[in-house]
Amino acid sequence: MTPPDSPSAPAERRGMLLPSLLPSTARSAILVTFLAFITALAVGALVIIFSDPDVLHAWSYFTARPSDALAASWHEVANAYSALLSGSIGSPKEMVLALGSGDGPRITQAFYPLSETIVAATPLMFTGLAVALSFRAGLFNIGGEGQLFIGGIAAGYVGFAWNLPVWIHLPLAILAGFVGGALWGFVPGFLKARTGAHEVITTIMMNYVAINLALYFLTSSAFRRPGRTDPISREVLGSAKLPHLAGGTLRLHTGILLALAVAWGVWWLLKRSTIGFKLRTVGANPAAARTAGIDINRVYILAMVLSGGLAGLGGANQVLGVQYSLAPGFSAGLGFDAITLALLGRANPWGVVAAAFLFGMLRAGAVQMQAATGTPVDMVVVIQSLIIIFVAAPALVRAIYRIKLKDVTGAAPVAGGWAG
Repeated sequence: MTPPDSPSAPAERRGMLLPSLLPSTARSAILVTFLAFITALAVGALVIIFSDPDVLHAWSYFTARPSDALAASWHEVANAYSALLSGSIGSPKEMVLALGSGDGPRITQAFYPLSETIVAATPLMFTGLAVALSFRAGLFNIGGEGQLFIGGIAAGYVGFAWNLPVWIHLPLAILAGFVGGALWGFVPGFLKARTGAHEVITTIMMNYVAINLALYFLTSSAFRRPGRTDPISREVLGSAKLPHLAGGTLRLHTGILLALAVAWGVWWLLKRSTIGFKLRTVGANPAAARTAGIDINRVYILAMVLSGGLAGLGGANQVLGVQYSLAPGFSAGLGFDAITLALLGRANPWGVVAAAFLFGMLRAGAVQMQAATGTPVDMVVVIQSLIIIFVAAPALVRAIYRIKLKDVTGAAPVAGGWAG
């Protein structure tokens, strides 16, 4: 029997099923995710309040003057979140005035916070899409960090070792990043298909191999910058650098355009292609997929190869668009943040893009928040952790806000095959 959401299913059968399921599941997922974010901000506000000595002092005489404690708490939280927002987006009014003035330095200053948010969000899109794609196939790829490392190494080497015309060099360096990550993803995919080795274990181990392999390469003459003894590679040639989209001190580059194009490609692959249908079918029910004639071992390998390639593009983005060289820890944990993004985005490509922008805002605004209010940068990590806790526990969110279970029934799990 042809599944009702198969591309080959009759239109009338798809039409009967989709209107009844998609609106309710989409609404429930968006509602729970939004409330999880609001709840995380609320709990984060409490952490901000009770970690400030002055506010704590005001609370020490709460029974005598409760208005002082409440006013001090509101002032501290409002200033912290206001600084976080202005440091990640900037002032829309100032942006309009700067554009009207035509003054280059003023325009750069006005758009700098937003550009930094986009720069921070771009690699998160690649790695988040990598984990989301594996989720849809029922796999839990925790190897994004290692795949990003290998992709960065491959892209960086092509970027500084080969001297080619820009129209060949840049695409080749980007392709090298994808291929490097794909090869690193192939190994756990092959082991999963051939031996049944769980991808969580193999991808974690592959992370350590990749990180230490990168350290080894950085000590070799082929990578290490001439005249330096510390582990830092040569700089990527100009012909392999991702072009900037703006002048001045803005770091905004064309990697964001590539990331959005890749997000659309992943969406099309999952929703409009036969390969995507197989990935989703295997992720929902491997036994049923095997009965229907789908080679689930081949799907596992393909999913991990594509997932690794997407993470490798994240590494290529960092090397070719931001850092221009390789150094220990150049990934800054982007591969691990990808797991959070995939969960927050409900393994939906556009949901991952939105989650990446959210986390990019938190990262870009954290410095301004600390400079303006003294709130530690680590508060952003606390908020991110709270978001994922509440997103991963929808029953807790429903209980807090007294949402009836029938309003969210039918919401499919992110990946139904993790336990299989």
